[in-house]
Amino acid sequence: MGKKINPKIFRIKKIINWDSRWFAGKDFSKFLKQDVLIKEFLRKKLLEGFVSQIEIERSKKNLNVIIHSARPGIIIGKSGAGAEVLRKEISRQFVKDKNVKVNINIMEIGKPNMDSGLVAQAIKFDLEKRVAFRRSMKQAIQKVERSGALGVKVTVGGRLNGAEIARSETLVSGKIPLHTIRANIDYAEVPAHTIYGVIGIKVWIYKGDIFKASPKDVKDNENKQTKVK
Repeated sequence: MGKKINPKIFRIKKIINWDSRWFAGKDFSKFLKQDVLIKEFLRKKLLEGFVSQIEIERSKKNLNVIIHSARPGIIIGKSGAGAEVLRKEISRQFVKDKNVKVNINIMEIGKPNMDSGLVAQAIKFDLEKRVAFRRSMKQAIQKVERSGALGVKVTVGGRLNGAEIARSETLVSGKIPLHTIRANIDYAEVPAHTIYGVIGIKVWIYKGDIFKASPKDVKDNENKQTKVK
């Protein structure tokens, strides 16, 4: 089962928390759609900010958007102007209720090379610049290993190097215990849009085991993330 589903979903509530945290009742479908649209908007808007994860928390009168980025300064802008523009755009485009206040928090990722989302994005940018896929994969694995990961696996699939027939290739270093729920495995999927078509990128990073920890403990300690704003 561990190899058939998303490793993060497999570990939710045990060692990993939900990305969206709220209770809606009858408004569930409305809030879910709103969350999806907000995340899509931010990922397109903040490509240069190297955003790994976007979390959303709701209360009756507040909507908190937490952005995890390797380059928080680009998102915040001069004197916080960038974050304020983002807040206003989200309020105008997605939040129809005038009584709900939107708050933007930007969190800095302390170890970018230990974050699967950022590693996958780095490979994506290489492939879109027509760098050889094996070279990009090997460089990414070496950076992750030097950062202290216990294991890393990278898979790319599609028309690699412009081949007529699509295929997938995988490189593995160390161990990736997918069936062990206590194993802290960071996972990400990112598409690369090349002139030959879309190439899918998957990255697994094994950071060690977590014993008797709540999802909040994992969130607070992972990567030594620091609140910027």
